[in-house]
Amino acid sequence: MSSDTSNTTGWPDELDALLSAPEHHKLLMENDFVRVIDTLIPPGEVTNVHTHKWPASLYVISWSDFIRYDAKGNIIVDSRNFLQTPLPSSAIWSEALQPHALENIGESEIHIISVESKTLIDDAQH
Repeated sequence: MSSDTSNTTGWPDELDALLSAPEHHKLLMENDFVRVIDTLIPPGEVTNVHTHKWPASLYVISWSDFIRYDAKGNIIVDSRNFLQTPLPSSAIWSEALQPHALENIGESEIHIISVESKTLIDDAQH
């Protein structure tokens, strides 16, 4: 997957996950350093196009196969092609994510707690 996430300041605020896809993203906590989001996508659902402008540590509660589409509807990730699938109670890393939509194509919920690191992007852009 190729995506330029080196400068997220050009991404419109209205595409933020909490604003653009609130039915799938819930704010748990936020301060100057981190933002913690609970993401829940039931089987068969597709999120609205949204962004995650900060890199994040992701805690996997439950996993399901998904397809990630870019803002134009092109497939950029199909999790069925992953060599290894994250297990429940595992943690993974995600860089900032450009405008995208996510479709849960599996039989389980996608349930992730994201701890977005605001200072990593802010420090890199200054």
